[in-house]
Amino acid sequence: MIICPIRLRQDWIVVEDAASFFFPPDVNWTSLFEVELKDRHGKAAGSVDIVLVSYDQRGRILDYGALEVQALYISGNIRRPFQHYMDDPVKRAGMDWRGSPGYPRPDYLSSSRKRLAPQLLYKGGILHTWNRKIAIALDENLYDTLPLLEEVPQEQAEMVWLTYTPAYSPRTRRYLLQRQRKVYTKFGTALDQITKPEPGDEADFLAKLQEQFDKQGENHGAPDVQPLAFEP
Repeated sequence: MIICPIRLRQDWIVVEDAASFFFPPDVNWTSLFEVELKDRHGKAAGSVDIVLVSYDQRGRILDYGALEVQALYISGNIRRPFQHYMDDPVKRAGMDWRGSPGYPRPDYLSSSRKRLAPQLLYKGGILHTWNRKIAIALDENLYDTLPLLEEVPQEQAEMVWLTYTPAYSPRTRRYLLQRQRKVYTKFGTALDQITKPEPGDEADFLAKLQEQFDKQGENHGAPDVQPLAFEP
């Protein structure tokens, strides 16, 4: 089952888990949402999803950490089947649209390399330069698609990866968010592992090139777009 973004905010479990990594027990802390982050030139570097701050009796901030929430994106269409259901909810309550065109499926590539990695590289890079801890809350299935991260003891960690999945509760007859793992890592090591490509066999790529080349048949020759002519 895929976790939608709003589900990761259920009962603020992710915030409590992040706070246990950022701060020692028995400190006053609270959370601030969508805090803008800028680089040294004053240009926007994006917003931090949640910043947890600890404070003293006078309301002065003592420490803080950044929590990024990364849900799993999907591809496909949800609106059309929902509209189909809403047209006759009673008769269509048990409809099964698996295998139909547009049935949603997880888009791991967009969630990790196109979304998570750039955020870590830029926003995370700024926070890491300031020696601030970072927590990433994400779908357990998405975490399983990442490279195996090198773990360190909690006291040496600069990051924590908090993974979650929906678990059915017979008492409430609902699926409730449940944390699966806390993975402690260094920032630089984790970023290198996530952004480093894992090349496949070049022979497969060459075979694909040959196949595409052969399909062009007699059409080999100059490219469709002519090179620009430069004046001497």
